[in-house]
Amino acid sequence: MDKNQHVVKTDNGWGVRGEGNSRLTSTHRTQNAAYNAARTIAKHEKSEVVTHGRDGKIRDKDSYGNDPCPPKDKRH
Repeated sequence: MDKNQHVVKTDNGWGVRGEGNSRLTSTHRTQNAAYNAARTIAKHEKSEVVTHGRDGKIRDKDSYGNDPCPPKDKRH
């Protein structure tokens, strides 16, 4: 698996940041748009999307890699 992609709140909306990076990969007006961009990257890199809430705490994780123990996720 490659770098996980984090969806984070920014001053002007929402951003996507690769794990360990200090700079944003992209910025978006909505959290949903940022999530979609992060999901595209995560699918390509076989990694996870980690979605943070407005308070910065992790709200959700979705795996797009070869997860040996996939959760029984009923939402997707």
